[in-house]
Amino acid sequence: MGQKIDPRGFRLVVTKDWSSRWYANNQSFSSNLIEDVKIREFIMKKFGRRAAVGRVVIERPAKSIKVTLFTARPGVIIGKKGEGIEQIKKELQTMTTVPLHVNVEEIRKPELNAQIVGDQVAQQLEKRVAFRRAMKRSMQAAMKLGAQGIKIETSGRLNGIEIARSEWYREGRVPLHTLRADVEYATSEALTTYGIIGIKVWIYKGDINLNKAQAFKPTQDEDRRANKKPGANRKPAPRKRKVEKDAIA
Repeated sequence: MGQKIDPRGFRLVVTKDWSSRWYANNQSFSSNLIEDVKIREFIMKKFGRRAAVGRVVIERPAKSIKVTLFTARPGVIIGKKGEGIEQIKKELQTMTTVPLHVNVEEIRKPELNAQIVGDQVAQQLEKRVAFRRAMKRSMQAAMKLGAQGIKIETSGRLNGIEIARSEWYREGRVPLHTLRADVEYATSEALTTYGIIGIKVWIYKGDINLNKAQAFKPTQDEDRRANKKPGANRKPAPRKRKVEKDAIA
């Protein structure tokens, strides 16, 4: 099961969080979802590889939209004196009717971000670099920066062969069935003269302590109830009075 399913969906709530964080009723859910898809497609098409965007998180607090871009090159998006951010806001605002805010956060180690690694491999394949060399370069860079394991798979007409095939390489260990394992997963595509080559990337960063990482924190009342001993709420049984037989007689 862990080998087939998407590692992000498999670990949702346990160690991973949603990329769209909002709640909607049945009437507005579909329109909100379409807006999210359009916003992501626009950002990835305009800045994806050029600005090394690793993730886009969309939140909807109090009738507004908050878009957070995680990128390895924040200067490319922000521009001179924030001109880039203002331009993005104007273009994204045309896709929705509620106020929209854009934040940019820097990715300190892009070599450990699966999406950025996949895009880098795709760029090298489009420049006619041998696929094995491109894969091994990215794997070595990730392992040097502290990854405990990495796996990269490419599929398609590799090196221009007539029959499509798949090849993958792995360094270290990548436990896909362990829920506490912090595994990043992403896909990318290389548009070559021979056709599209698909790329999949798994990066294992180590195990997460589920007790510390648990997002749910009980309230004081719930915590007090949990710490109560069993039977603490029971009322004491009434005492029976002893009556001597002589007194009755």
